[in-house]
Amino acid sequence: MSNRKKELIKRGVDLKPTVHVGKGGITDGIVEEIVRQIKDKHLVKVKLLPSFDVSREDAAAELAERAKTGLVDVRGNTVLLCDKRLFQ
Repeated sequence: MSNRKKELIKRGVDLKPTVHVGKGGITDGIVEEIVRQIKDKHLVKVKLLPSFDVSREDAAAELAERAKTGLVDVRGNTVLLCDKRLFQ
């Protein structure tokens, strides 16, 4: 694991999830909100609620792809995304 990724994970530990994905799934509105928050904060924590029935790895990959962000980490039902420029 790169030092940059470790640093981003450390920063993400103190963050509270600000986007929640439930039974409605990954909608355009959720993707737009992630993009907006990435522009403001550069790092976003997303909570996958129990009612969301897609595998967490698939959901994390889809979120990162649709929002054009870097996928930092998946732990439990939480996904950490960052601005791609920070992830390189």
